[in-house]
Amino acid sequence: MDCLSNSFKFKELKCFLDEKVEQFNTIDFLAEDPLGIVHQFSKKQDIEIMGLLMATIAWGNRKSIIASGKRLTEIFKNEPYEFVMMHTDEDFKDIHFVHRTFQTSDLQFFLGALKRVYEKSNSLEDSFSVNSEIPGVKGRIVNFRNSLLAFPHEKRTEKHLANPMKKSAAKRLNMFLRWMVRDDKKGVDFGIWENISPSDLYLPLDVHTSAVSRKLGLINRKQDDWQALEELMNNLKQFDPVDPCKYDFALFGLGAIEQF
Repeated sequence: MDCLSNSFKFKELKCFLDEKVEQFNTIDFLAEDPLGIVHQFSKKQDIEIMGLLMATIAWGNRKSIIASGKRLTEIFKNEPYEFVMMHTDEDFKDIHFVHRTFQTSDLQFFLGALKRVYEKSNSLEDSFSVNSEIPGVKGRIVNFRNSLLAFPHEKRTEKHLANPMKKSAAKRLNMFLRWMVRDDKKGVDFGIWENISPSDLYLPLDVHTSAVSRKLGLINRKQDDWQALEELMNNLKQFDPVDPCKYDFALFGLGAIEQF
């Protein structure tokens, strides 16, 4: 592992990060995390819808994100899937919702697109299908993005669905995938999808995980883009090739909570 800092040997760093995974991969943090909103639901489709929306608006102050999540549950009357399927595009026009740059028209598009997806499939997982030309999770994200944007939308809405083909690290969609795919046995990630392997996941790269990763020598690249994410995941897979995304808890906790 050539990129690792000389201050850490491989075994020492793996042990350190594994300990931090155990520390932060726990339901104790859900009360102050946007994912806690999603954990209010048990129906698969409800979890998918709230998971996607919470991941999409997950930037800025955590308290603000959670407050916006509570507002969404009120709009949906605590039944997201039922709300989506029982309402029309005209009904969606009566909704008013704003979270930073995510505006009413963006939510209306998401709800309309989700309705059309669910009319053809019982799960959003099907939209993250394998891309024959783009390998791995990158291709899956591209397919999902294309499937939603196939429906009428304002140009401004496209920024809420990251495009890794334009070098975006796709933080929010990778976070959503982590929530849906990983079954961590700790009650944090849901693990309700079976056709995507946890070994293929990429973690949601943000200012905390990227800063800590650079301090630990896990990333050399300066930009927080898809290439940096690939560099990070190639290193993390050497620690755990089966579940490399678990280190998201360690890296984020070290940066956001412990100010490492």
